[in-house]
Amino acid sequence: MAARQEILDVAGREVTVTNPGKVFFPASGTTKLDLVRYYLSVAGGALQAVGDRPMALKRYVNGVEGDAFYQKRAPQNRPPWIDTVELRFPSGRTAHEIVLTDAAQLAWVVNLGCVDLHPHPVRSGDLDHPDELRVDLDPVPGVPWDDVLAVALVVRDVLADVGLTGWPKTSGSRGFHVYCRIAPRWTFTDVRRAAVALAREVERRAPDLATSKWWKEERHGVFVDYNQNAKDRTTAAAYSVRPTPDGRVSTPLRWDEVPGCDPAAYTMGTVPARYAEIGDPWAGIDDAPGSLDALLALAEHDTEAGLADAPWPPHFTKQSGEDTRVRPSARRRAGTVPEPAPGKASGPTGRRRTTVPLIEIARARTRDEAMAGLERWKARHPAVWPLLAPSDVLVDSMRGRSSTWTRIRINLSGVPEAERPGQEELEVDFDPWQ
Repeated sequence: MAARQEILDVAGREVTVTNPGKVFFPASGTTKLDLVRYYLSVAGGALQAVGDRPMALKRYVNGVEGDAFYQKRAPQNRPPWIDTVELRFPSGRTAHEIVLTDAAQLAWVVNLGCVDLHPHPVRSGDLDHPDELRVDLDPVPGVPWDDVLAVALVVRDVLADVGLTGWPKTSGSRGFHVYCRIAPRWTFTDVRRAAVALAREVERRAPDLATSKWWKEERHGVFVDYNQNAKDRTTAAAYSVRPTPDGRVSTPLRWDEVPGCDPAAYTMGTVPARYAEIGDPWAGIDDAPGSLDALLALAEHDTEAGLADAPWPPHFTKQSGEDTRVRPSARRRAGTVPEPAPGKASGPTGRRRTTVPLIEIARARTRDEAMAGLERWKARHPAVWPLLAPSDVLVDSMRGRSSTWTRIRINLSGVPEAERPGQEELEVDFDPWQ
């Protein structure tokens, strides 16, 4: 029988790995112990990314093909050498979250089933002033990877023009990240305002490739997601393993590596050797924190030109100067409420009216299951699919009680009305509330 636990000596402490032989990545046979050993092999880089930052736990206790759940509060049953700090969220609620400072704590967190690491952009000593500006490039489905990289290079140039240094990394998923270390002088609201200004300037410089539009029905190309800088938002840190079948890693790069880089080349199996050979490309990220003054001046210029604040995430209260938080297609009372799929109580827009002809394809536990459902729908409607633009396929990551699920909808505006398929039974019918 396989060992039920293995004790590792890490940073002068004993760390128990429970069920070390449990397979976390079925496609490769990678076990929980393999995952722990991966993080220990890149601990210096991983701790530079997450060290001294409160961290939400995203736990895959049954591996990456099982359900994941978010845990903001630190487990009560934890060793005395695990540090925490109390955070206050926009809802007014509070939670003590884990703060990592050494490799033993890192290994302990990974043993909980944390495949990827999700730190907040603040340090434990100052929870109100971020020291990180995060640029998250999120491509619309169907956008070529080369376009994502082209937008990343535009982001680098805009940052340089406002006196900031961008540090690039693959996201380990479909997108790309650029981080900036900043002096902890500005509030979350200020940092987000700077991020909005950055996104709009990137869009102005590359209007065919990039967008700053929050509403998915308005997007094209690569979305520069400024709302990742809102309070309580976290993204996968550098050296995080992502829950993909091949165990891809969100990998720090040098800028000369960005053109033509292949995210599939950076996995749990390849990144440790790369790290041992070249070290951490982000080793100097803390050396010269930058200023947001120039970006905030650009934001002020946009305001004077008549641009309202961009929409905030839905769980935030309405902000001063914010544009209307209603989808453009629903801003008029005209329109109808799309019919739900057979057997469902609500359709692709809930109870909201819209002038856009939307149908719902899937509600799935995982993105892969949802995309497989989309492929089945495409096979049944071969004459319709060529009429759709990439931006017509709306893939949403939705929050359930404690985990995310994926919804896919299709905008049929580009399809002649007589040729539009009706709302059918969902290809994948997952209920996140059960």
